[in-house]
Amino acid sequence: MSSLPVTTHAASVEDPATVPEPQSLTPERLRAWAWHRQGLDGSLAGCTAEQVLARAGWARSVGGANPYLTLFARAGIRRGQVDADVLGHRILELPAARGCTYVLGRDDFAWALQLGRDAAESAFKVVGRLGVDRGEITLLEEQVLHTLAEAEGPLDPRQLKEELGDSVRNLGEEGKKKGATTTLPTALGLLQADGRIRRVPANGRLDQQRYAYEPWGLPASGLDDDAARARLISRYLGWTGGATFKQSQWFTAFTVAQTKAALAAAGAVEVPTAAGGEALWLLPDDVERLTAFDPPEEEQVQLLAGTDSLFLLRRNAADLLAGEDRHQPVLESLALQADLPDHPIVDRGRIIGLWQYEPAKERIVSWLFHGPTPAVTQRIAEVEAWIREDLGDFRAFSLDSPATRQKRIDALAASARSAAPATGAAG
Repeated sequence: MSSLPVTTHAASVEDPATVPEPQSLTPERLRAWAWHRQGLDGSLAGCTAEQVLARAGWARSVGGANPYLTLFARAGIRRGQVDADVLGHRILELPAARGCTYVLGRDDFAWALQLGRDAAESAFKVVGRLGVDRGEITLLEEQVLHTLAEAEGPLDPRQLKEELGDSVRNLGEEGKKKGATTTLPTALGLLQADGRIRRVPANGRLDQQRYAYEPWGLPASGLDDDAARARLISRYLGWTGGATFKQSQWFTAFTVAQTKAALAAAGAVEVPTAAGGEALWLLPDDVERLTAFDPPEEEQVQLLAGTDSLFLLRRNAADLLAGEDRHQPVLESLALQADLPDHPIVDRGRIIGLWQYEPAKERIVSWLFHGPTPAVTQRIAEVEAWIREDLGDFRAFSLDSPATRQKRIDALAASARSAAPATGAAG
């Protein structure tokens, strides 16, 4: 799959008629537009995992099941195919923007790692303040590479530490306080950022945050850092359908100057909206597409993870709540949060409920703000069956467990019961 082009000049929209009127860019319209750009409207049906991740954005992993649901919701891809794509290196989990781990397609491996390099260097600065010089880490990197090359298969950090012995320095109590107990994680992070090693998920699954490492040898991207930043901004605006300056800066971790330069290089256009002076930066082609966009009239219901790209790329979950829903007592506090406490049920970009999975009863527990429709009931049943058959549980992140989420499950069930007499909602 070819990468999106990166222009080297700021673009302008020549025909003012192609720029949507700010008053037409209401929250409702922008929610539906983001839904469409994310491919949650069925437009990605039949695509491969690589194609979905290129169109909708990299899937945040954190040891949870979001990557699986990202691909199932948009293209109906089952876990077996996803795991096969990981095994075939068509998609991998790598540290990318902000040094955070995402699942992404192979066309993006090299330049995404390049963007995550600063986070790996920051980790070195931490151990550097504990008396570790760069030469020690460089030597450890070479020893790690040699050990992995001699091994019969991938080695996990415990096995590596045993093989490397005294080459791995324990950083004592002061290191523990700073989150660096030994020098090994720093060396592994730098090697991974350089594409010299890669992580291999335990049992081949993306929803279990246990890894081993094996040698790699990924060629460099061929881009300088400015071009890599411009490419990320171009991709990001395409994934979101438009984002504010602050949202772009949060996702990329670019400085103000870097963000301005990348927006100009990507040819981004600033478009005012109906939200009181709030402006979005869009790719030029998306300006014209948004002007012609008609929100769908029929229901398009999806159950998504709280870390789905629809929410995480801009951390704007509150914008996806209708105004009337924000005034419910429970949702007033939700509207103030950047991240969701539960997984959302969404219709055309609007959050209409929340859900969790209860593995002991093999069921989804949901709270629908205005009661179920046949489409909602059907989709809940479909996702419930998929979790049962493909995953066995639905973890939000590595430390999530049935026990730790029981409080949230009980809260959702209680909210559904209290809503039932007035709205007909069911838990």
